[in-house]
Amino acid sequence: MIDTVVVPRDSPNSSLAGVSWPAIVAGAVAACAITLLLLAFGTGLGLSMVSPWSGSGVSATTFKITTGLYLIVIAMIASSIGGYLAGRLRSSWAGVHGDEVYFRDTAHGFVAWALASVLGAAVLATPATSILGSATIGATQGVATSAGQSGGPMDNYIDTLLRGDPASQASSANPAEVRGEVVRFFTRGFRDGGELKGPDREYVAKVVAARTGLPQSEAEKRVNDVIAQVKSDMDAARKATASLAFWLTASLLLGAFCASLAATEGGALRDGTWKRGN
Repeated sequence: MIDTVVVPRDSPNSSLAGVSWPAIVAGAVAACAITLLLLAFGTGLGLSMVSPWSGSGVSATTFKITTGLYLIVIAMIASSIGGYLAGRLRSSWAGVHGDEVYFRDTAHGFVAWALASVLGAAVLATPATSILGSATIGATQGVATSAGQSGGPMDNYIDTLLRGDPASQASSANPAEVRGEVVRFFTRGFRDGGELKGPDREYVAKVVAARTGLPQSEAEKRVNDVIAQVKSDMDAARKATASLAFWLTASLLLGAFCASLAATEGGALRDGTWKRGN
């Protein structure tokens, strides 16, 4: 811990405020720019790691862990550079005790990190909300405004349910109406973590049997299999979102630490109090 009074060489009579906002803003903007740069690079790197072909690319688990670690690396690099700039570019303080200078430099780095986090959240709010929303509720609530139309999140499940036997095409109702009705059943049933229950499940099984020509027992089995698939996909989305939240939390905490530490180094270098080996 520095236990001396810092008297800057370039402005011995300076008595400025304890917060240098221009330096903080400069560090925050630099941190945001570096974050965007590294995110763009990471996106390209991630796309090169995955592949739709079997046996090619990395596994889903490896990709998730790599993504989380890369988020931490981004936070550490961007926050360190932003915090260093906030400390190095700050206004000098004359006649301030060394402990107070240390605290102010640390605070400059922390505030620069906080401002960069807020700016980053504001810039990335719309795409982040879209991505996270698709991951968490895409299989449950996304059809509420477009039930019965093509392109909804439930269409793949309904396609599986209503896949007919080529040897038996016994369908008397309008296919579009049948699909719309079943989509509404699924949307309502799985909203807010629920599932298709009781009379709804029995009715859907009867619709599947009439639509596909399957025996009632096989139609009920198909309904049960698809419901299990929906629940499995919803659970996987929940776990992926929780994992992403934990990785983001870790990256933010490490970013705050790195920014604060780098700011103290930058301020000490500016004042000429930083010594190698300390």
